[in-house]
Amino acid sequence: MMTEADYYALFEAYDRGELAAPARADLEARLAADPALALRYADFAELTGTLQAQSRRRALRQQLRSIHADMTKDQTSLKADVDAVKAETSAPAPMLRISRTERRLREFWSGYRATVGVAASVAVMAVFATLLGLEMWRNSKVQVPASYQWMRREINSLKQNQRALNRTIKRIDGTSALPTPPVNNGKFGGTGFALTSEGYLVTSYHVIRGADSLLIEGRDRQRYHAETVYSDKAHDLAILRIIDKKFNGFGRLPYTFKSGQADLGERVFTLGYPREDVVYGEGSLSARSGFEGDTAAYQISIPVNPGNSGGPLLDGQGNLIGVISARQNDLESAAFATKSSYLVKLVDSLRNTQPATPYHLPKTNQLTGAARPQQLKKLQDYVFVVKVFAKASE
Repeated sequence: MMTEADYYALFEAYDRGELAAPARADLEARLAADPALALRYADFAELTGTLQAQSRRRALRQQLRSIHADMTKDQTSLKADVDAVKAETSAPAPMLRISRTERRLREFWSGYRATVGVAASVAVMAVFATLLGLEMWRNSKVQVPASYQWMRREINSLKQNQRALNRTIKRIDGTSALPTPPVNNGKFGGTGFALTSEGYLVTSYHVIRGADSLLIEGRDRQRYHAETVYSDKAHDLAILRIIDKKFNGFGRLPYTFKSGQADLGERVFTLGYPREDVVYGEGSLSARSGFEGDTAAYQISIPVNPGNSGGPLLDGQGNLIGVISARQNDLESAAFATKSSYLVKLVDSLRNTQPATPYHLPKTNQLTGAARPQQLKKLQDYVFVVKVFAKASE
């Protein structure tokens, strides 16, 4: 029986044109006759496309850095040439006379230029914040959109910027001697959970989008700094890694990741942080595909809030079957979760491309057969608040 790795090797050889003509014709006939095999090949093509796109982006960034370095070097050389020409051709500048009225206007503008600029910036910020507020009020009359969490962080950032501008105005007017540095206490970006015992976690991409730094906080208020090591915007997934030296591992994870498909109508549950305390939600799997037929996601009947994004979705036996994405998409009582089968394939691919990275998924399920309260007691030590920090510029 072929394993997942065997299928990937076969598909990779097929895409590269390395299969002999009979084997290629046989595979194409199987793809046409077997929908399950065709779906497996589609998942493979989508995953490899994502990894290739990330590789191209890295190469492009390196190329841009090289171009920028060359431009900086050319500009420095050009400036030196211009300065040399000026030194050779310098001549006394003609004296200009200005009227008394023009002189007063220049003095006025010099004294109040900073204040006028800041006031204009505050006005622009106020208009932008008002438009965002109207948009949020309109959306509150319908279902919450997928980007609600991002919009909330943007509004908080606007508030911080406006406070910084107000402090700048007071300093210019002489009412404040020294500026007060902006304080960012972090916002509840969403939920994350342990992927491996070595300190890797999973959350939703839209939770950490635009973050300057991340803080992971557990049930016992133990906190760790984390960084993003992989992002998949198309499937709303992100893999994080704890970077604190004091962290010594999660220990043995109590759940396993299901590599197959869950059944329609199956009872499922989740833990998450839509507020400061962990919240339990239960429902059923209402569709084996996500929004607009997305085969990498499930539709579930659990009511979720933005803070649930990135939380684990488990079946009754304690197998992890998905990652909550909280994409409402204007559907009543509908939420979506990225399938764990896609996450397992993603980790397998990352393990092959990054052999030094310890992606060791758990192999033993300690939740099977336990009552739900006992399952939750074991599970909640591996579910975390993901706090997002962004710089507040003055």
